[in-house]
Amino acid sequence: MRAEEVRRHAVTPLTTPVYPLRRTRFTDREYFNVVYRTDPEALRAIVPEPLEIGEPLVRFEVMKMGDVEGYGPYLESGQAIPVRLGAEHGEYLHVMHLNNFAATAAGRELSAYPKTIGTPALFADNGALVGTLDYGTQRVATATMPYKWEPLDTAEARNQITAPTFAVKIVPGLDGRLRACDLVRTEISDVTVKQAYTGPARLQLFAHAMAPLADLPVLEIVSASHIVTDLTLAPMTPVHDYLAA
Repeated sequence: MRAEEVRRHAVTPLTTPVYPLRRTRFTDREYFNVVYRTDPEALRAIVPEPLEIGEPLVRFEVMKMGDVEGYGPYLESGQAIPVRLGAEHGEYLHVMHLNNFAATAAGRELSAYPKTIGTPALFADNGALVGTLDYGTQRVATATMPYKWEPLDTAEARNQITAPTFAVKIVPGLDGRLRACDLVRTEISDVTVKQAYTGPARLQLFAHAMAPLADLPVLEIVSASHIVTDLTLAPMTPVHDYLAA
């Protein structure tokens, strides 16, 4: 393989396709969101500057990807934290657990999504919507709400899923020093809300060293939503260089 051919490959292994180098379109992306109040000191310990927190809230999510270009169906679960950067309000992506390697690798390598392994599930069970997350054989989270309980205004549903999101992009060098360390921003686009519901919810988080979602304890459930959408995921852009600072 010639040197110019190596440079054209942005993914390893060089001869094995892993993920497409383009924007990703999601069809029938299903969200189960539970927003809860937590310990403000626990939030301050994990949200990086220059992001600021207001109310001590966390959004636990389970997402079922019905059809994803380049990846196929998969599931994802994690936590996002409402934050502010200057005058803009958005969410800091704290952690994401997936059951799809290609989506995990693409999220980490092409963007800055804090993705790692896990086994999420989202299903209806005896009149309830159930979202779970396992790490290995151990249960990490269980969320429930009544299935399609109360219609949610589509504008409100759109606002919930189109908030700008922030994450930290870290690229280590071969010598162990950082080559890049940036706070980055993205948002979804081309959104079609197909279904949206709300209702009472419950959420249990279980302590696990490799998936420490319970480090942000559930003190009070604030809201819940069940949303089905089509959308496009946009690339990330840097908004703060930690190495320059």
